[in-house]
Amino acid sequence: MREVTFVTDFFVICSGSNKRQLQSIARDIELKLHSYGIHMVGMEGYEDALWILMDYGDVIIHLFDKEKRRFYDLELLWGDAPKIHWKSNA
Repeated sequence: MREVTFVTDFFVICSGSNKRQLQSIARDIELKLHSYGIHMVGMEGYEDALWILMDYGDVIIHLFDKEKRRFYDLELLWGDAPKIHWKSNA
């Protein structure tokens, strides 16, 4: 992202199936990063869980329900930014 915006270096974009799953993903991210000494700057959208934004400064995490992800289409909006695709170790 640093090539196209001064706001952050990375976006992480993730989808969930329902409110409970998205809130669980957000809690797990917060707990895991906190255990590494990485603290969140802020979070928005947790209660409604249609689009949860977690700000970690250099990294902004977007957790969407599937409909909102299609509607906002951040991948298209920020299409000029290089993409790094997730590879699971599992």
